[in-house]
Amino acid sequence: MNQKFYSIGLVLMLGAGYSLTALSQVKPEILVKQRQAAMVLQGKYWGPLGGMAQGKVPYDAAIVARNAGFLETLSKMPWDGFVPSTKDVKSGALLAVITDAAKFKEAQERLESEVAKLVAVSKGGDEKTVKAQLVATGKTCGGCHEDFREKK
Repeated sequence: MNQKFYSIGLVLMLGAGYSLTALSQVKPEILVKQRQAAMVLQGKYWGPLGGMAQGKVPYDAAIVARNAGFLETLSKMPWDGFVPSTKDVKSGALLAVITDAAKFKEAQERLESEVAKLVAVSKGGDEKTVKAQLVATGKTCGGCHEDFREKK
């Protein structure tokens, strides 16, 4: 009799464990919202930097250093939201983020690398070097948009 109760208990525990795993998976719509939120924040902190790179905004080393630091974190955030389960959710992302995942991964890594370089040069404070890296970082962002984002 006790062995029968142990067997039933084991089956119930295993079933509950599998149920919790299924319930804890994030819905595709939430993943899209999260990745979009990270991208919006990237845009917020990139805006002044892009303006400085183009000479439209006065250069401010403190803002560059601060925003580059934020971008370093933000540049790592959206990528786990680009998964096959999100392909049918309306967003600005092209299907190529799923179908050409290797190229998309390269673009992600290139962005993270360029932002890391921006953080490093922003600590030196040399305006010319920083602006050159701002241009390189901006080209990386734009290149990804060309291949993986709907045209607006």
